[in-house]
Amino acid sequence: MFQPLDIPQSYSERRLNRDAHVFPSLPKMTRIAMSSSSPRILEIGEDSRMCHAFADTTEFFSTFIEYSESNKPPATTLVSAKSLLALSRRLSTPDIDLIVVHASQQGLLDGIMRTIFRRSTLQGHLPIFRTVAQQLLRLTGNAPMAVLDMQDSRSILACNRHLLRSATLYFKRELPPDRWQLLTRSGKAPTFRFRRNSSHQEALSRIRPLSLGIPADVLRCETATSISNSKDIDVFFAGRLKWSSTVRERGADELAQLSKEGLRIEIGEDRMSPPDYLARCARAWLVWAPEGYGWDCFRAYEAALAGSVPLVSRQTIERHQPFMENEHCIYYDLEPGQLAHAVRQSLKDRDRLLKMAQKARDHVLRHHTPQALAHHIVETTLSTARRSGRNSI
Repeated sequence: MFQPLDIPQSYSERRLNRDAHVFPSLPKMTRIAMSSSSPRILEIGEDSRMCHAFADTTEFFSTFIEYSESNKPPATTLVSAKSLLALSRRLSTPDIDLIVVHASQQGLLDGIMRTIFRRSTLQGHLPIFRTVAQQLLRLTGNAPMAVLDMQDSRSILACNRHLLRSATLYFKRELPPDRWQLLTRSGKAPTFRFRRNSSHQEALSRIRPLSLGIPADVLRCETATSISNSKDIDVFFAGRLKWSSTVRERGADELAQLSKEGLRIEIGEDRMSPPDYLARCARAWLVWAPEGYGWDCFRAYEAALAGSVPLVSRQTIERHQPFMENEHCIYYDLEPGQLAHAVRQSLKDRDRLLKMAQKARDHVLRHHTPQALAHHIVETTLSTARRSGRNSI
């Protein structure tokens, strides 16, 4: 039957929480530092990514407006009027090997307005200076810099163009196949004349893809050591259908038809605990992972972690360590009937699906854990800085 379930929107729908057109220019700094196998990192963003692999050598300044001194994570400094000066000084000190900064969700003015007009302001919580932290990179920063842009948008927001100008490498989650689309403005793609500009070409050479990967809280809940062949669900989906993506809405209709044909399809939009959610994934031969606000989503990595095969709408972005078709996952095209066709064909050989599930699980544990992604960011950025002989480009 086509059954509604209590599924966690916060675990399978979750996206990382977290004004003028600024174009890239040549670097101003030349220092390259590397202390040891554990580099000294200064990170700015909502939630630390570097702490998963470099906890002892990462200084983290949080811009997350929901945090206060009472609920902030350990080893976190909240960005405030008081800490901004200390942060500015640390950005220029010679003992930092790498700066990691998360791209902003909105420009400075928008950020200030959104912070002011929040309900928590009425309760005395007004972290207005947290919108300023990334702006410090316009003025200072001596070490190599990695920028992490995990936004749903397939362009680099105008408020983050100064980070592209300063970055050694700019990691982008939703990276379009034509990288020039990153620099669209007001919906207009860059012109032929713009693309011929050598500084703009050089800027695109510093773009790298980056995956969302497995959320740390979900990874902590995972306990399976082998792939279960006791599966009683053919296709499982956890997440929002309406007001998310038309890919999902159209696909849901096809899955409903498969349910009428007798396939065991389970779909739900409500919440459940992470352990129960992973257990439900483990019971499924296929976990449907269509795109939502962005193409890359947590669901595919969570499905693989749990021992199921991700069933993914055809990719529309350039990816980091992607799932390989018919090795780690099943891809389907978006034309009508293609999702149902992919499901029917895949379920004909369930022994093959078990082998694919094992390979997918091994793949995400090797490349898409928080630790693996942190190592990838640090090692790739520092090696690029050493090769170029420059800390930023």
